[in-house]
Formats: sequence, structure tokens, C-alpha cells
Amino acid sequence: MKVCDHINNAKGETLISYEVLPPLKGGRMKDIFEMLDPLMEYKPPFIDVTYHRQEVVFNKRESGYYEKVAIRKRPGTVGICASIMHKYGVDAVPHLICGGFTIEETEDALIDLAFLGINNVLALRGDARKVEDRFVPEQGGHKYASDLVKQMNKMNNGVYLDPNLDNAAPTEFCIGVAGYPEKHFEAPNFDTDLMYLKQKVDAGAHYIVTQMFFNNQAYFDFVDKCRAVGINVPIIPGLKPVTRKSQLSGIPRKFFVNYPEEFVKEMQNATSKEAVKQIGIEWCIEQSKELKAKGAPVLHYYTMGDSKTMLKILKEVV
Repeated sequence: MKVCDHINNAKGETLISYEVLPPLKGGRMKDIFEMLDPLMEYKPPFIDVTYHRQEVVFNKRESGYYEKVAIRKRPGTVGICASIMHKYGVDAVPHLICGGFTIEETEDALIDLAFLGINNVLALRGDARKVEDRFVPEQGGHKYASDLVKQMNKMNNGVYLDPNLDNAAPTEFCIGVAGYPEKHFEAPNFDTDLMYLKQKVDAGAHYIVTQMFFNNQAYFDFVDKCRAVGINVPIIPGLKPVTRKSQLSGIPRKFFVNYPEEFVKEMQNATSKEAVKQIGIEWCIEQSKELKAKGAPVLHYYTMGDSKTMLKILKEVV
């Protein structure tokens, strides 16, 4: 079933969903299952699985020259999605990115997903490689997420890259895209970022999942601003519990989000790791309760493989 169908069928009830990361290369599917097993009690209708593009490293050779090597530390997104759907009977939402794919490879990937019965996809531009200071698209690939959405929407209408195909079967993808309540860090201002988001929706996106935020007012304001410019698709809030003091600087540096002053003071005044973790859990619980009370369609949790923390939150929220 499509994400939007799950939301519509809920008739205003707030759903729960999770996002999981593929294990590092050499990891096991069993580890994903062990993390998800206790969380399935809360009946998520869908689970997202992230995708990670190849990175480039430079290995020094005996000659003194450096050899450029492409590595992929987290493979397996499509396989994990298929395994989750098979084991739990829930829908899986693979992330599909622009980076690292030509448009032909993107089409092939989407065909494979359709053959597997996976009809939900989160379309993302993807991040720059660590060795690059800005996003560089694959030669012959998409530069923007809106272009990826357009390609997917064309396939939903039976239009493939080969114009000579006869009776090409349309796909049935429900397309999600990312939104940023505190603005994408590359956008010059919030209004411009909102314009880019509307372009993705106008291109065919069916719903939005937000970047994590720690001040619910940022989400509520974001929804209001989206509605004001004609973005009327469901907007799903993304939530992440903070469990370590190091994340006070690490998360803003990596994800370009802000913490409320009150939260920072509480975390800084905590005198033990256990106290820090409890503050983060309680903050996420209160965020979740308020979002649920005000009608958020789904609470989408970035689990980071930590089922114990998630269980403490869900027991208080669901």
C-alpha cells in the first residue's frame, strides 16, 4: 500500500514509522531484524531504508602515489526493503538519490523496485561526497531532486526513456521528498527553499518528510508556510532522540538544525550519561505528544539502530 493511502485510511489518527540504516558492509540482515522486532509491536505501516552513495578514498601506494578507490560502506537498501516486507508484512520505503546514478541507472533501479512490489520511494538529491565541498551529480544523472521526481512521475504515466516502447506499463510509485523546517543549508533564504520544495511537489511528489527538528514550533510554522504557497500534500515530521552530549554540537554541524535554549541548558547541566540520555528521551516524548495532539499525520523516527531508546519513547506516546 502507498504511504498516502496509509495516511488517508488512518482518518486523522497519527501513525508511527521508522527509518533504518543498512548495516556497514559485512553486516547482517539479522541485526536489522533484531532491532526492529521489538518495535513492530507499535504497528508501523511503513519503514524507510536509507541509501548511501559510493565514497572515494585515496590509498597511498608503495611508490608514493595515491590510488583513488571507490567504496560503498552501506550497501543493500533494496534487499533490506524486500526482506522487511517479506518478514513483517509492512511496506518499505527505499531512499533513492541522484548522486551516483545516471538517468538510465535510475530507471533500471525503479523498474527493479516495481517488479519487487515496492511502490513507495523517497526521492532525494543526496549529499556531497566527503572529498567534495559541494554536490556533484553523476555525468548523465540528475542534478536536483525535482528532476528525479519528474522522471518517476513520467514512469507513473507510462513514459520511459526509450520513446520506442510500445504499451509500456505505468509504475505506481508514491513519491516522497524531503522538507526542511529550518531551511536547507544550501538555500540562500527560507522563501527560496520553499520555492524549491514546491517545485518538487508540482513535479509529482505525493508527501513530504521533514528533516529532524527539536522545536515543534518550527514544524508548525513550516506547515503553515507550505500551505500558504499551495503545498497541500501530507507533511510528516521527522524526529530523533538525542542521547549523548556530543550530539549538542555534532547534530547541528552535520544536519544544520538548531536546539532550543532550554533543552541545551538541561543537557549541559546533566551530570551523568544516564541523565543526558533521559533528558533526550523525555524531550522527544514531549515533542511526539504535542505533534500527535495537533494532528501530525505520522511520527517518523530516525532510529539509528537504537531500539531500546525507541521503546522508551513509544511506550509513552502510543
